[in-house]
Amino acid sequence: MSFPSRLPDARSPAEGSGANLADILERVLDKGVVIAGDIRINLLDIELLTIKLRLVVASVDRAKEMGIDWWESDPSLSSGARSRELREENERLRARIAALEEERPALPAREAADTRDRQANERGGEER
Repeated sequence: MSFPSRLPDARSPAEGSGANLADILERVLDKGVVIAGDIRINLLDIELLTIKLRLVVASVDRAKEMGIDWWESDPSLSSGARSRELREENERLRARIAALEEERPALPAREAADTRDRQANERGGEER
């Protein structure tokens, strides 16, 4: 005597379920899912550790609609952000050089050579 199996066939979708994995993934990415949780470790009413976990699963377009676009400004993830960061650093360094040059104007070439000779003589006659 054989009994009918109560488990659904693994090769076919469950009855009444018309959604496959691709449809579910498309819906999740389209709408977005937020998972939040906190982990706290206490010892004798003294809080030792708190970990706050936040996970957002969404498509890039949906995330931008929600105002989440941190990957565009992170230099380790975006070549545009790296270029922008290097440009800003270059501008800061140029401004510092300009400020230093204003504080101490450049010596004419002959005076600079004389200064080097005088400093070499003071150090013990080292050649330039």
